Amino acid sequence: MSARSLASVAVGDAVGPVTVPVTRETLVAYANASGDQNPIHQDEEFARSVGLPDVIAHGMWTMGAAGTVVSEWAGDAGRVVEYGTRFTQPVVVPASGGEVVVSGTVRAVEAETGRVTVDLTATSEGRKVLGRCVAVVRLDVDG
Repeated sequence: MSARSLASVAVGDAVGPVTVPVTRETLVAYANASGDQNPIHQDEEFARSVGLPDVIAHGMWTMGAAGTVVSEWAGDAGRVVEYGTRFTQPVVVPASGGEVVVSGTVRAVEAETGRVTVDLTATSEGRKVLGRCVAVVRLDVDG
């Protein structure tokens, strides 16, 4: 994948939308990698017993899914210099699997520094699952 250049980006440009699938197997793999073995992410009966509609994805997995979309857009994960969000709704993952749809808009382009601010939106089942999701990437000025 080639790195995006600053010259190719303008305020208002779209990022995505990109649909990121999530399965129960994804959650098990993420739990094993992260050490977060909370049963709300793997045990449907437990998740329902605590008032959830079904198993839910880890919040950090959801944040990572959106971060991957912007890093792929930029051309390299190392170009992401700032990234933050708030978790607004869980991503419900039924036995048949679910998905997160990530899209964004370029809010600002700083020509002198090569910094580009992207506002991201992540939804699942039509509900916004991340709020105030903002990434700042540094792109090549002379690209």
